[in-house]
Amino acid sequence: MPDNQDHIITPEQAVTLHGMFVERVKRTPEAIAYRYFDTNKNTWLSMTWAQARDQAARWQAALMREELAVGDRVGIMLRNCPQWVLFDQAALSLGLVVVPLYSEDRQDSVAYIIKDAGVKVLLFENAEQWQALHSVCAQLPCMQRMISLDKIAGHDEVRLLCVEDWLPAHAVLAEERGRERDALATIMYTSGTTGRPKGVMLSHHNILFDAHAVLQVDPVAGTDTMLSFLPLSHAFERTVGYYISVMAGATVAYARSIPLLSEDLHIIRPTILVSVPRIFERIYGAIHAKLEEASLLRRKLFALAVNVGWRRFEHEQGRAGWHPLLLLWPLLNHLVASKVMARLGGRVRMTSCGGAALQPEVSRVFIALGLPILQGYGLTETSPVVSANSLSNNLPSSIGLPLPGVEVRISEQGTLMIKGPNVMLGYRNNTEATRGTIDADGWLNSGDIASISESGHITITGRLKEIIVMSNGEKISSADMEQAIQRDRLFDSVMLYGEGRPYLVVLAVVNPSGWATFAQESGESPKLPESLCNSRLEEQVLQRIADQTKEFPGYAKVHRALLLIEPWSVDNGLLTHTLKVKRKSVVEHFAKEIEQLYQGH
Repeated sequence: MPDNQDHIITPEQAVTLHGMFVERVKRTPEAIAYRYFDTNKNTWLSMTWAQARDQAARWQAALMREELAVGDRVGIMLRNCPQWVLFDQAALSLGLVVVPLYSEDRQDSVAYIIKDAGVKVLLFENAEQWQALHSVCAQLPCMQRMISLDKIAGHDEVRLLCVEDWLPAHAVLAEERGRERDALATIMYTSGTTGRPKGVMLSHHNILFDAHAVLQVDPVAGTDTMLSFLPLSHAFERTVGYYISVMAGATVAYARSIPLLSEDLHIIRPTILVSVPRIFERIYGAIHAKLEEASLLRRKLFALAVNVGWRRFEHEQGRAGWHPLLLLWPLLNHLVASKVMARLGGRVRMTSCGGAALQPEVSRVFIALGLPILQGYGLTETSPVVSANSLSNNLPSSIGLPLPGVEVRISEQGTLMIKGPNVMLGYRNNTEATRGTIDADGWLNSGDIASISESGHITITGRLKEIIVMSNGEKISSADMEQAIQRDRLFDSVMLYGEGRPYLVVLAVVNPSGWATFAQESGESPKLPESLCNSRLEEQVLQRIADQTKEFPGYAKVHRALLLIEPWSVDNGLLTHTLKVKRKSVVEHFAKEIEQLYQGH
């Protein structure tokens, strides 16, 4: 890592997001910008910054033929790939407003976003997406062109073209149009756990300021390689995993898929990971599943490595003194820690984790074994990063210090208030929601309950909208209890329910192998799904939940459990694209079953 940051493009030098891209090409034209897997050639390919510019010129020329005006909206509905970036940069260069859509979203959600934003040109990927789009095409008169990466056979839609027929063979990048730093750059629709998505309007400067502020806290070098696997349609990945790489000159490699992530980590060997907690929770679960089958000696060795590694981390952070046990670290690192790190490619020097809270025991294990997990916090409405831990000042129980130039305070209701150049312009077509979120002085109410320590570290303690108020007036933070319940690896997903009800119930997706073991040890048949309705097993599950939630008040007792085997996922509409539970959707989906949990009471 270089001591200075001369390689970083400042917001003043960039002016706009496309200006930053052009400046990056000037500075390091032959450096590798992107790595991606070509399915036709069955191999990994690389693209330099100069090659990215030349390809972006073709996309710019094609968009220019559509005769769009500055401020018109265009949409991207692709998985992470170089074409995402090329289309984005081409659109931004013409003063267009980019609207990202999730590549695997429900057709009603896609239609709503396209209509609300007034998208005129949409880039999508394949025939499967076309099937969903085709059924709503008649409802989208605003759309003048649809472009598919793959050829779509047997259609009569005059607005649809294959990208091969749409792009010119060659072009030269034209000068940027409408080069204004405070102009609207993108509308990002929050996936949200409740209600219709809201279109968050972000300017070029919103995002440039935020990316630059992040780099002041957690520097990135041109020698770094990031592995991109979170959707670029989400603000976290887009700023931290895309624009920051342009600003700092790092290489981005696009993972093929989540199922192939483990293999891609070994191939790419990234130095930086941008992730959400669920990824680490899955790896943590796999590690512990193997440990349960290992010998007593191996289990004790792993526990010792974690304890000594954590002591080492606290010593390096200046929060603990030296201890003779630290002399064991080189051996423990060789026998245990290095093997875990090898699963991540063996070169990771920094991991940015956000989107939700990472369970303390999970972060403790990975940090102890040498993976520098830096938790941060943000919202789509703040471009998105508000705060972050750094390598030299990492307090895992917190979400770090506010970024340079970002102000925070706690409201009278206990929520985190945010003010700074990263705060959005507002919600599209929703003045009322904008006024309800940003006050007259420019302070944005996050809705998250927080505290700020004397050192300035922020800790999120709950979500104002996720407070369950029972019929007796008692209040419970659902997120806190759910996190406690999920410490038990019997559960893959949990959601607490009890709003306006006399007692709490939990909806829980069980881990299939864990459930089989649990049922057999209880003397019951492990057969699924029949065993999930076994009242004796439910009583034992409730006791396990009680064991995990002892620190909560007595009135926060869970009385009934709806046990499920089908995973909650993005595809079935029960998780957001950052793997958060969509509470309203879950309640609607299991409405009858929930009512049965309250019958007779």
